[in-house]
Amino acid sequence: MATGKHRAPSPQRQKVGSVVAAGAVPLVMALIGTGTANADPAQAAVTQPEQQPAPEYDAVAPNAAPYVTAPKPANTRSSLQWSRTGPETDYLSPVGPLHLPTAVAPVPPILPPPGQFRFGDQQVPVPDFVPVDTSIQINDAAATTEANLATFLDSVGLKRSRSDRIASETLGSAARGAAVGSTVAIPFAMMASTGGAVAGLVAGIPFVPIGLVAGPILGGMAAYMAVSIPITVVGAGIGAAVGAADAFLAPPRGMVPEAADSEAELVNA
Repeated sequence: MATGKHRAPSPQRQKVGSVVAAGAVPLVMALIGTGTANADPAQAAVTQPEQQPAPEYDAVAPNAAPYVTAPKPANTRSSLQWSRTGPETDYLSPVGPLHLPTAVAPVPPILPPPGQFRFGDQQVPVPDFVPVDTSIQINDAAATTEANLATFLDSVGLKRSRSDRIASETLGSAARGAAVGSTVAIPFAMMASTGGAVAGLVAGIPFVPIGLVAGPILGGMAAYMAVSIPITVVGAGIGAAVGAADAFLAPPRGMVPEAADSEAELVNA
């Protein structure tokens, strides 16, 4: 619950946030090519008003459309104009009977807080070394992936509060798992990088002088990524599984909003 007071984040919190962000960024960057591409085109069609023909003397950019949502707070790293705030946290629906997927309305993505990365229920400050455009891409990919998962969960019979909870914890735990995996991988990746640099140096000898510089760099980078990425992905997968299970098994809480309103009316009558 907000208290109305603002406290500057401690150096330790900023350090932990940077570690989580640095570990999760490679994972989410892999989603950029697929997550945003999976956004339902119907969303854009619903949220974007029909464009009227412009006067002949006006030059209209192709595919241009005005924003149709309320202005986002400054420094919000998101470009998804159909986003929502949330998710609901006061109420968590029980897990009812599930069924095969059916057609449901697409779940809108959730806006990140200003100046923050949002990976599901994990929110950390955007490190200074991450460009603004890159941070927007990462947040958009994470939010779209979370929304797609929530949409699928809606389609198999879960209520929105439960779908949001599972999608949020799955993505957040995946980010934390990726950060842990990335950290664990560092010493092994460094050793592999050294070997890769040596191999690159040997391979670059025939291409003197550029080969003596580019060979070790490329060899070291390739070896580091070859070790780091699989461990990071494994950590993300374990984290996602743990988060999904925890959210699925969480006991329901609160009262259905409509029921709560009815009860309040009876008490006040």
